[in-house]
Amino acid sequence: MIGLARLDNDLAGWLDRTLVVPGVLPPERFEEAFVAIVTSGAPDPEEAWLAFYRNTLDALRGEPEPGGTNAELKPVHERAEELAVGSVLELGSCFGFLALRLAQAGHEVTATDLVPGTVGLLDRMAPRLGLAVDTVVADARHVPLPDGHADTVFAVHLLEHLPAEEGKAVLAEAIRLARRRVVVAVPFEQLPNETWGHVTTFDAGALHRLGEETGLPFEVSEHHGGWLVVDR
Repeated sequence: MIGLARLDNDLAGWLDRTLVVPGVLPPERFEEAFVAIVTSGAPDPEEAWLAFYRNTLDALRGEPEPGGTNAELKPVHERAEELAVGSVLELGSCFGFLALRLAQAGHEVTATDLVPGTVGLLDRMAPRLGLAVDTVVADARHVPLPDGHADTVFAVHLLEHLPAEEGKAVLAEAIRLARRRVVVAVPFEQLPNETWGHVTTFDAGALHRLGEETGLPFEVSEHHGGWLVVDR
């Protein structure tokens, strides 16, 4: 059993480095192993998840361990917070760390993800953390929310998980849902990271082409990966 104080999102990177990369754990068993380790942290799995959330949010706001997953996410989330305008909708929110960060910053936040279990976990943890986040189970290509639902729509580290054409559909849906701004962030990789479920790689040129297809004003930049910002 891992102690509650050590439960945070760096566990994902540790599993990848020590078990997946050496071939001990197949990538398709990664999620199962991750959940099993987190929930072994306390007799009540909900208390283990709460510690996981608190520790991760503290690390992302503070000084995460160098080389860990939190250290990789911290500058991405900081940049995303800088780009947030008004109310926020996050597509593909996963655990919801960015959504919670933006709620902490005072934004009205809606988080969506395709996986009901992940959405349910965020829905349970947010109030225990004293934060308000609306949650919706949704495919990012077809979100059951009205046009212009939020001022800023985020797709942060989402498009690399999708085939290229599906990524374009997500961007089109994000534009439909945004009143003011769409923010896309992706890692720049030579090969897709199988452990994290990546299937598409990006560089600055690929983001420029995506932006051009929107027909709207856009900017592409690089900050711990690539960023596409489309302003309506």
